[in-house]
Amino acid sequence: QVQLVESGGGLVQAGGSLRLSCAASGRTFSSYTMNWFRQAPGKEREFVAAIKTSGRTYYADSVKGRFTISRDDAKNTGYLSMNSLKPEDTAVYYCAASYDGANFDYWGQGTQVTVSS
Repeated sequence: QVQLVESGGGLVQAGGSLRLSCAASGRTFSSYTMNWFRQAPGKEREFVAAIKTSGRTYYADSVKGRFTISRDDAKNTGYLSMNSLKPEDTAVYYCAASYDGANFDYWGQGTQVTVSS
């Protein structure tokens, strides 16, 4: 079992930055691909970024060049650094752990990010 807790969300002006954290407890975090998703009001949850156990990263086109995903396995924590934030980045951001890369085994409770124009 893996428990995930996100933090770091908040209100920021357009062009600003935030860093989200996803703290994991339970089974070995380093064995899991760590993912970030987001869900805006009235929209479906969408993929944002992922980082595999190898360190290889993947990004949605909408955040490429602005967001950076990273992980610190010694701290059992994943991060999402968000720069040049836009109002359309406003959403609840969730982290999710995947063991096989296809199924998302564990989810956090989400953290709200609001970007004002």
